[in-house]
Amino acid sequence: MPAANSALSFNPSVPSRSNADFAVVGGGLIGRLIAWRLAGAGARVALYEQGDAAGRSAAAWVAAAMLAPLAEAASAELLITELGAASLEAWPALLAELPAPVFFQRNGTLVVWHPSDRAEATIFTSRLRVNAPASLLRGGLEPLSGAPLLAAEPALGGRFQQGFLLPNEGQLDNRQLLAAVAEGLAERRVETHWNTRVEGAELDTLPAGIVIDCRGLGAKTDWRGLRGIRGEVARVHAPGIGLSRPVRLLHPRYPLYIAPKQDDLYVIGATEIEGEDMSPISVRSSLELLSAAFSIHPGFGEARILELSTQCRPTLPDHRPLVRLASNRTIRVNGLYRHGYMLAPEVSRAAVEMALAHADGAFSGTDSAGAGSFEQWACASRWPALFARDADVLQPT
Repeated sequence: MPAANSALSFNPSVPSRSNADFAVVGGGLIGRLIAWRLAGAGARVALYEQGDAAGRSAAAWVAAAMLAPLAEAASAELLITELGAASLEAWPALLAELPAPVFFQRNGTLVVWHPSDRAEATIFTSRLRVNAPASLLRGGLEPLSGAPLLAAEPALGGRFQQGFLLPNEGQLDNRQLLAAVAEGLAERRVETHWNTRVEGAELDTLPAGIVIDCRGLGAKTDWRGLRGIRGEVARVHAPGIGLSRPVRLLHPRYPLYIAPKQDDLYVIGATEIEGEDMSPISVRSSLELLSAAFSIHPGFGEARILELSTQCRPTLPDHRPLVRLASNRTIRVNGLYRHGYMLAPEVSRAAVEMALAHADGAFSGTDSAGAGSFEQWACASRWPALFARDADVLQPT
């Protein structure tokens, strides 16, 4: 049986019986990365996406794309932070392979709070020490106050008395990335079917050897427990503020983040609401977002609102992503929740490794004790918790 983490190359044990080796359904962030990587491994790939090549209908379109595994440890478990740390290290090499430039910055995250909310800082650090790997905490959390805080982010003008600098974290431009990967798909000769919806039983009719379902919330009827978490963000143009890194404001009711992008563009977000309401953002949410941004820097009072956007991020009950062998021909990848950009390099790599191993016949046998080859392969992988198979697929005989 091939090693689980062997180099990504396509070498099927049985020739494909169809036009493509793999059909990837869903061309949001994770789907287009998987298709791009499979094509880079030498496979024939077709991608089907209900929206356009820009990705405007995907959850990935409405995102700040912060790569902040340590900051996310305040609410995410150890697996998520470890995946995020590994993905953060992987992003530069991945971006270097794309045919178009993508804004990428690794200048850290600044966490601040108003004096009345100083208890939130204690809660924040205690959660980090529980949920973050020791490797992230070492040198990754620097308390700042007074002059050092002002020096770290002069744009804040001494408006905060204390804060934390998380110097190793990063961010990128989500929309530039989606466009660059779309160009990469064309460069690698992926057969793209934009504005093409594929649902339910139609997956079984696609002309491909293996189908990889990356439809996000579009896969709800095929995945029990999958649900949407609504997110709301503002995109503003604010010349003259000059934040050099993402800033997170600790607050008991609306913890806010502001992510500076190129050309004085800022992405502001805070709200996270249970439910799959895709209606426009409410007046209350808009006021909270923009008022909190104004409290960080009054220059946001003169910012120009470019967008007030909403989307629903697909999540599973445990908030973990999963790569699931759903049938002998279908793999499902879903549940990246609000950590899509933070986890995408490792989750897409894991999904591609599993797809290539399956195409190579690695899961067809059992060992002397009757254990299935899929279980052996998953246990030997870097991220065993990412993989699962349905109970009736590849049962040991």
